[in-house]
Amino acid sequence: MSKRDFYEVLGVGRNASEADIKKAYRRLAMKYHPDRNAGDAGTEQKFVEAKEAYEVLTDPKKRSAYDQFGHAGIGAGGPGFGGEGGFSDIFGDVFGDIFGGRGGRRSNRGADLRYDLSMTLEDAVAGKEVKIRIPVAVECQFCGGSGAKPGTKPKTCPTCGGAGQVRMQQGFFSIQQACPQCRGSGHIIEESCTHCRGAGRVQEHKTLSVKVPAGVDTGDRIRLAGEGERAGKGGQAGDLYVQVQVQQHPIFTREDNNLFCEVPIGFLDAALGGELEVPTLEGKGVLKIPAGTQTGKMFRIRGKGVRPVRGGPVGDLICRVVLETPVNLTERQKELLREFHDSVREGGERHSPTSSSWLDGVKGFFEKMGF
Repeated sequence: MSKRDFYEVLGVGRNASEADIKKAYRRLAMKYHPDRNAGDAGTEQKFVEAKEAYEVLTDPKKRSAYDQFGHAGIGAGGPGFGGEGGFSDIFGDVFGDIFGGRGGRRSNRGADLRYDLSMTLEDAVAGKEVKIRIPVAVECQFCGGSGAKPGTKPKTCPTCGGAGQVRMQQGFFSIQQACPQCRGSGHIIEESCTHCRGAGRVQEHKTLSVKVPAGVDTGDRIRLAGEGERAGKGGQAGDLYVQVQVQQHPIFTREDNNLFCEVPIGFLDAALGGELEVPTLEGKGVLKIPAGTQTGKMFRIRGKGVRPVRGGPVGDLICRVVLETPVNLTERQKELLREFHDSVREGGERHSPTSSSWLDGVKGFFEKMGF
């Protein structure tokens, strides 16, 4: 029976790139793989056909010969399922990026760690150098990190021969995994060190100095390279990430680079105006209140906010005045307020423009509704 054109088998053009050929073969291999179509001779034949086409068209010399002479240029026999250049090599080439084949092993690197650092708003805005104490695993001094009882040595794992990895064959799939006997270490400890219990490391604590830059906020992270979890021998340590959490402040709240605060103001100061002393993170500040200030009015003190950690202009301090109603009045004080109230009512809109405007609106609404 004559063979189909290899380009037709894979469904690609004659000028297809190697990447296009691999993509086409991956699709057909997943569709017609014998493990997914048990007992179906037809799909098995299509799988073999696609594999043969892939092997030829991804080999520059074979592809050149095939383009010139067709099937005669590459001989009558197709590639086999084992040995050099067999299916396992093809499968690893195409699917290595999925299953971590040749060259896809992860480097021996320790895990990254996290430390939560709680700071006051004052320290976060100004910046500060702080000391933190973290747990760290160090080499056991009794066994030298081997995990074996002093005077003994670990033995090479008989299952993996010290490689730490074993290869499992499942049909056409070849899967590499950690050795189940030594758990990937490559050796067996018959008598464990009593001090570290065979781990080769013991936990201690160390103190690190962390320079917190000015302007940090909740959620910002500071990376300390190489201060994370230690890896095995020859491996690279992970990193330590210091996560900043700014504590709630009794006076100020922060939004981006601005600070906000509420300033209670007395009735007399709001009506007559004056100067109020307000707090800032740098000390005392003065807020000028114009006469007739209403509650909720916002005042901005420029440059008294936060300097951005990544550079830029300093934010502002924004003060919101809140009118405080007098309480616990004496009878005389109440009497004076009533006299004042009567005198203000005589002035009408001249003294209370907002109230008069609102009352006019309410009156018009009632008339419209027929109340």
